[in-house]
Amino acid sequence: MFATLLGCLPRPVDDLDRAIELVVRAQEDAGLEPITDGRLRDPNLQSISALDIWRFAAGLTERAVKQALPGPYSLGWRLDSGPADRTSRTSRASRTLAMAEALAAEIDALARAGCPLVEIEESEAHRIGEDEGERRLFREAHRRLTEGSGPGGEVHLSLSIVGGSAAEAGVETVLEAPYASLAVDLIAGPDNWNLVTRVPGDRGIVAGALSGREIDEGKEVLLWAAHYAASSGGRGLVRVGLGSAGSWANLSWEVAVRRMRLLGEAARLASLPPSEDLARSLDPRSISSRRAALGHGAPASPRRPR
Repeated sequence: MFATLLGCLPRPVDDLDRAIELVVRAQEDAGLEPITDGRLRDPNLQSISALDIWRFAAGLTERAVKQALPGPYSLGWRLDSGPADRTSRTSRASRTLAMAEALAAEIDALARAGCPLVEIEESEAHRIGEDEGERRLFREAHRRLTEGSGPGGEVHLSLSIVGGSAAEAGVETVLEAPYASLAVDLIAGPDNWNLVTRVPGDRGIVAGALSGREIDEGKEVLLWAAHYAASSGGRGLVRVGLGSAGSWANLSWEVAVRRMRLLGEAARLASLPPSEDLARSLDPRSISSRRAALGHGAPASPRRPR
């Protein structure tokens, strides 16, 4: 069981290099891994050239450091300023596939440099829906992106669905490409639970369940999310992680640090064997009152984490 960030952090100081060092140390202290640079150099994932970004962060820690890249399907939408007619779709499709091939080259470069995990973030996957043309484009883009990724396939490729739900597209579309894991934002897209429950048990899940809202949240819902994801497909906790949901860039640094510690503590507790001490540390009312916010895949009644 692990915990990791799926988005941005606030910049703790003005000096960027120093800020990234503080971000890395805060993740270490919170028990997070794989670590990121908090996306301080590229908050909106605008660039597909990330090798130097990863190398700098990786040089600051002995822990595994991952690198996020924008997804080709989302890049195609970002670059499309025309009307949604057949002509613009054809143009967007060409750009999307070109981006997929460029990203494949960047993944290979990261893998050769020793990056253990590359996260491909699709923020526009909620646009796919039931449109067969969009489904074909998404599948083809990710097929091209994942072909021969990394020397000997040593890099772990993770697909991240954020900004909404891609459940209508179906897991057959979302995970046709050989991604080792799927990360989902369960706050902006609670219906993503419908993807989680259909992902084969041999693939990992990162449940993005801790929002960027500046409010106090308990660990009970995070533990429930971890155990529910672990129960789907007989996956087990070894293939489940907890993640942030949405950007935390607008939080104060102090609040962001507290939330990182909460994320790490929840992952630690989720890994513990069942015990009365663990049960007493949790408030089942928190699970009951917040369960609906994590989607329609929830059980009919709250369960004690096992």
